[in-house]
Amino acid sequence: MIEQAHQQHPELSIERLCELFSVSRSWYYERGSQPESDAEEMALRDEIERIILEFSGYGYRRVTHALKRQGWEVNHKRVLRIMREESLLCHLKKRFVVLTTNSRHGFPVYPNRLADLVLSAPDQAWVADLTYIRLRSAFVYLACILDAFSRRCVGWYLSRDMTTQLTLAALRRAIDQRHPPMGLIHHSDRGVQYASHDYVQQLEQIGAQISMSSVGNPYENAKAESFFKTLKMEEVYLKEYESFADAEANLEQFIEQVYNTKRLHSSLGYLPPAEFEARSVTAASR
Repeated sequence: MIEQAHQQHPELSIERLCELFSVSRSWYYERGSQPESDAEEMALRDEIERIILEFSGYGYRRVTHALKRQGWEVNHKRVLRIMREESLLCHLKKRFVVLTTNSRHGFPVYPNRLADLVLSAPDQAWVADLTYIRLRSAFVYLACILDAFSRRCVGWYLSRDMTTQLTLAALRRAIDQRHPPMGLIHHSDRGVQYASHDYVQQLEQIGAQISMSSVGNPYENAKAESFFKTLKMEEVYLKEYESFADAEANLEQFIEQVYNTKRLHSSLGYLPPAEFEARSVTAASR
């Protein structure tokens, strides 16, 4: 190491030793002058690899935050260097295709009540959307509802058919799990699955305010689209589901045990959604 070489050859400057060891002076001074054992370096590399194995979509910034949560004192430049050396940088670039739903129907549509709304707690607003999942020989459809404040998936359902029963099942799961207060804003696109009589009636029964995006504008439901992109990149595209039951089991594991409770979210200050909710509730009670 550079420190040991400097002790053995004090006539050589740190700058000269950095050149001999093929490292930059900025790297040396960023890491400090304290000696680092090979064992510590290997332990750090092993932990980075373990994080990537569990969260294959993590880039170096999320890995850095995950390490700091575990007590490692490390900066993002060092993590980036190690991930480059170990070929651990995420290269998933498979195109995410947005599923378009049928908005040509005779049901009433509603204005966008979510635009420019500042949220301060869970269950003030939910966003709903659906996507397709490819099996070996067929497509199945996944409907999800997210809390717009914490981005937690509060209800989901997988079905072989893209019908109102699909979205309604996800909504009822969310209601059973969260028991939302009157006045909850429920936001979705204008697809028939969300505008149908049965779906709207369920929202009216819980006193929800109905909100819908403009036609052909997925950016008005960006939080749901972001969730599905993460789901596809970090779960669906990495596996080949053998059956409907296989897909359902893997999606449940990812949503409930990874995305909601472990995966760090940059927009939440690098906290998982469940932890972000818990902290917000604690802060509000003080």
